[in-house]
Amino acid sequence: MIANNDAMHESNKITSIISPLQFKEDELLIVLFNYAAEQEYSFACWRLPNSTQKNLIISYTPYGIPANESLEELPEGFLFAPFDKGKNSTYLKADLTFSFTDGNLEEATTPLQSKSYQWLQEIIPTLQKKKFKPRYKDKKDSSLPPVSQKENFEHFVKKCIDQIEAGSFEKIVPSRAKRVDLKDSFDVIEVFQKLCFAYPNAMVSFIHTPEAGAWIGASPELLVSVENKTNFKTVALAGTKMFEEGTNLKQVAWTQKEIEEQALVSRYIINNFKKIRLREFEEHGPKTVVAGNLMHLKTEFAVDMKATNFPQLGSVMLNLLHPTSAVCGMPLEPSLEFLQQHEGYDREFYSGYLGPVNVDNNIHLFVNLRCMQLLKEQAIVYAGAGVTSDSVPETEWEETEMKLNTLLKVIL
Repeated sequence: MIANNDAMHESNKITSIISPLQFKEDELLIVLFNYAAEQEYSFACWRLPNSTQKNLIISYTPYGIPANESLEELPEGFLFAPFDKGKNSTYLKADLTFSFTDGNLEEATTPLQSKSYQWLQEIIPTLQKKKFKPRYKDKKDSSLPPVSQKENFEHFVKKCIDQIEAGSFEKIVPSRAKRVDLKDSFDVIEVFQKLCFAYPNAMVSFIHTPEAGAWIGASPELLVSVENKTNFKTVALAGTKMFEEGTNLKQVAWTQKEIEEQALVSRYIINNFKKIRLREFEEHGPKTVVAGNLMHLKTEFAVDMKATNFPQLGSVMLNLLHPTSAVCGMPLEPSLEFLQQHEGYDREFYSGYLGPVNVDNNIHLFVNLRCMQLLKEQAIVYAGAGVTSDSVPETEWEETEMKLNTLLKVIL
């Protein structure tokens, strides 16, 4: 729909501006991504699970916030947090915001959207329609840790099992990374749209900041949700099987290892409720759910924040839950220390968390799983496996391969 008149304008300029609403979603994402990157602004684009709406915010000056920051007091924005709780999270305050449904820009419904659309109408004639290329974070050490290799990862899993049998842990979650080459035709916006189509039940996101670089992913795991300052939700998600079309989810047979792994995550959540003396919560599950090409066991927890008189439950539980036993282990501190000593690399934002904060009066934060970091001509993809005393090293390797393929089958 973008006009193209070579006789009067350069071929890559947007012309014939009437209203931003006349342009299609992908056309606007291209020019807005390019504009933000060229200005060294940060931005986040996302689509929540089971939603048709896609959102984009641009932040002029993102800032760091500690892990225990009160979410309820933050301005509208997007939170991007690392795995390491000792490091600050990146907060992208929304200076510009756009929402899309069915491939079109929505009508403005908030003062910030009205301001953003007016800005876009004024600036769009100067913007270029060209393929968006992310600004990559320069990784000084481009080597992957030894656990990225099959033999080394399985040896690491065996070491984890030995520690569990010795009583050091109940569960531990080793992870690995895989470097893949990207085709010359790789297009971030195209991949984002493919992930939205392939994984309707996931939080699909693309984050781009000068400090963190470029990250894209499709996470199935809700960490903390607060809707209308009233309804709190979190989930326990664990256990992994391949999903085949036509599978009857009610008849899926889970092993004792997978059932126990999921139960550990549920107990972790309940124990954190007990820490804050919160007893009024609903628990539903476990049940089998589909996340793309995989199945997991899922238990949902819900709290009425008004009935319990706990207006800051979202912030309190976020601080208690992260990092969850689903990405680290139990007990937390010794598991975390063991991983830091033996995993051999900085997870950065993998298995951290991300999501919109105080957008439409809601908070939706997800564990940053099924994600990859974009580098120049390459990407680093991450996956982990929940190890218990019943684990088999080769099976855990295969589980990480299944998880990695969630993204790889879309981008390669």
